[in-house]
Amino acid sequence: MSEQETTAAPEATSPSVTVNDLVNVYNIIDLASKRGAFQANELSMVGAVANKVKSFVDHVQAAQKAAAEEEGKENADVTEDKEDKGEK
Repeated sequence: MSEQETTAAPEATSPSVTVNDLVNVYNIIDLASKRGAFQANELSMVGAVANKVKSFVDHVQAAQKAAAEEEGKENADVTEDKEDKGEK
């Protein structure tokens, strides 16, 4: 083994947050507020954060759905073209 191989650290993966993680964050905030985890003076701030998270998740999910539908249309167009030419 060379010296480089023994001293080289493995590549660190970057931390990431998925849309599902944000959905869970929203659900945690919602559950905690229902259980009375926040004081009255904290509710507006907590609600604002929850609303931002929910809006972001809704936006990303709508964009993903639109992209999936568009991809489906592109695949359908290709299939239709082949059928129009008598190819399968």
